[in-house]
Amino acid sequence: MAFLRNYLDKIRPNFEKDGKLHAFKSIYDGMDTFLYVPNATSKSGVSIHDAIDSKRIMSFVVIALMPALLFGMYNIGYQNYLAAGTLATAGFFEIFFYGFLAVLPKILVSYIVGLGIEFAWAQWKGEEIQEGYLVSGILIPMILPIGCPLWMLALACAFSVIFCKEIFGGTGMNIFNPAIAARMFLFFSYPSKMTGDNVWVAQNSIFGLGNDLPDTFTAATPLGQIGQGIAPDASMCDIICGFIPGSIGETSVIAIAIGAVLLLWTGIASWRTMLSVFVGGGVVAAIFNATGASTIPWYEHFVLGGFAFGAVFMATDPVTSCRTQTGQFIYGFLIGAIAVVVRVMNAGYPEGMMLAIFFGNMFAATIDHCVVEHNISKRLKRGGTK
Repeated sequence: MAFLRNYLDKIRPNFEKDGKLHAFKSIYDGMDTFLYVPNATSKSGVSIHDAIDSKRIMSFVVIALMPALLFGMYNIGYQNYLAAGTLATAGFFEIFFYGFLAVLPKILVSYIVGLGIEFAWAQWKGEEIQEGYLVSGILIPMILPIGCPLWMLALACAFSVIFCKEIFGGTGMNIFNPAIAARMFLFFSYPSKMTGDNVWVAQNSIFGLGNDLPDTFTAATPLGQIGQGIAPDASMCDIICGFIPGSIGETSVIAIAIGAVLLLWTGIASWRTMLSVFVGGGVVAAIFNATGASTIPWYEHFVLGGFAFGAVFMATDPVTSCRTQTGQFIYGFLIGAIAVVVRVMNAGYPEGMMLAIFFGNMFAATIDHCVVEHNISKRLKRGGTK
């Protein structure tokens, strides 16, 4: 790696002011800081030094997403071979590589479009390239059905980066989670592809792997079947393990739990937010069960659809969630409660986690403001100030 460091230092003058490539300085800085930790330090003012920076945070989140992503790849192949009736004759690697080859183009499109726009934006504004899209670039494909066309994914990524990040000032300034915004864009623009009750199984053979299925074939998720008043044909074991049709990264609760442990262990995700999402969803679901409005046991909401994935990876986004400790409890509870309300009360849309997190993002700053004002008021009263 010393050779690479020396090479980057050698070509640096070309990108500095008056250098022949100075117009591309932001691109150079972006590549340099991606490969190495910057050695620049503050010259004046107050500085807080920590062992972790935004690049390390993003890297840990990507690592935490790997179990869900890898299992999602396997599950895509599993569902394809199962639907075609050839699962018994398919080997593990054959199943996995089918899913890998189906998912890889989506990840590439996501990063090429998203990072391309961020690079162009940084060049235009003369600013440094930020690392925020490292996580969004992998989250967006993971929360979409495998049948989502690449051109739709590209549009969603462009919308997310431009209208939910850059116009707010870039990474750390956005008020809505970019991945949630991308899914919202697709849901309202192309509802037939995002309703949650079909096109969850890849239908085409890839480089000789898999089997072509009839064009009329659709695979309903367990949550979609419940929304249609049909009992799910998957066992609870299959639902928890993830052997069901669904979004690429949202099916396996076990894989998601592994990622949750890593995020909590590193302190990147807030346990208060994560726990409160499940508490809020469980309380509201139990109320619906008690009133007879829902026949789904309250705990099944945790393992169906994108509830677990949203609670672990989306609701805990440190940029768009609450910062105060009390606010995190309120914020998480609100998300869990809204998700279950949407699921139970809106039969036409069986999944509610996306909308719940979107509304949570909308009110996060207000919740923090109210908590801070309340704390200030309490301190003033204790001090005798009116």
